[in-house]
Amino acid sequence: MREVKVDLGEKSYSIYIGYGLEEELQAFVRRAGFSPKALLVTDTNVGPLYGSKVKKLLQAAGLQVEIAQVPAGESSKCLAVAEGLYTKAIELGLDRKSPIFALGGGVVGDLAGFIAATYMRGVPFVQLPTSLLAQVDSSVGGKVAVNHALGKNLIGAFYQPKAVFMDLALMKTLPKREIYTGLGEIIKYGIIYDAEFFAFLEQNQQAVLSLEPEAATHMIARSCEIKAAVVSQDEQEAGLRRILNFGHTMAHAIEKETGYVRYNHGEAVAIGMAGAADISVQLGLLPADAAARVNRLIAALHLPVQAEGCTVEAMYKDIFHDKKTVGGKVNWVLMTGIGTVISRNDVPEEVVKRAMAARISR
Repeated sequence: MREVKVDLGEKSYSIYIGYGLEEELQAFVRRAGFSPKALLVTDTNVGPLYGSKVKKLLQAAGLQVEIAQVPAGESSKCLAVAEGLYTKAIELGLDRKSPIFALGGGVVGDLAGFIAATYMRGVPFVQLPTSLLAQVDSSVGGKVAVNHALGKNLIGAFYQPKAVFMDLALMKTLPKREIYTGLGEIIKYGIIYDAEFFAFLEQNQQAVLSLEPEAATHMIARSCEIKAAVVSQDEQEAGLRRILNFGHTMAHAIEKETGYVRYNHGEAVAIGMAGAADISVQLGLLPADAAARVNRLIAALHLPVQAEGCTVEAMYKDIFHDKKTVGGKVNWVLMTGIGTVISRNDVPEEVVKRAMAARISR
């Protein structure tokens, strides 16, 4: 087992990474000081596989657990589904020390975290991410949210979990596409922070794709270490944390234009990273061969570098609804090398549109 600590003073917590974490989870619950009533939020994909098992584990640790199962998919990350969960929490009599557990991927984590942050102005929250994407991205860092019809993650909060348990044994039921989407975010960490980690992904492609235990543990732990290091220095995205948004500005536009159904998040991020690398080259910030390395690794890990079903004009309009846009200026995270990035809000419209055009497949 690997333990990664997120250092946020009184809000610090640990991420536990390994195979078979039942005893660690139960020991944590017993010492946490929670009220006995708890809510376990999951979805229609993960719930039937692991819901009852996790419920029994938590009950054996002394909790009275009820399961709330939401429909799988991005459409559940909305205020209507959130209201149903609030109703369930009230009917169950959850109090301010009643924990909410999120068992599932990023949608479940974001939704359950948003409920935990706002129910009674905040109750304890524990992440049990089951997808590779959630393990390396949304479960770490305390950003919780629901979507609005006009944009993704526009209604949310910064709210840290009490702990994160990543049992890698649960990934054995993940479809291949879900593995690939997690790799999109993992590639990002190498690009923004760690050239050696990027090289590790290049040199161990087969072990990475097949989630061999040693490679899987290393890449998940290293991704969490990088995110924890960034979040510890900038919890609420005042500066440094913006680098975690590399590839996301264009990605969110692609997701919106394709109705959040054609591409999952990691796929959209992969296309967005290729787009951001393109912008970086156009501005003279990045050598073309470094952008080529990014594109090669994305493709080698079974991720797209172009999108279908988008137009440049619609995508360009969408980026101004992105929450990273301030005062009408889009904050782009751009590469200066493998492992180093900067933030710029002065990228010319024609440069952005040229990069977007290159990301749309004909």
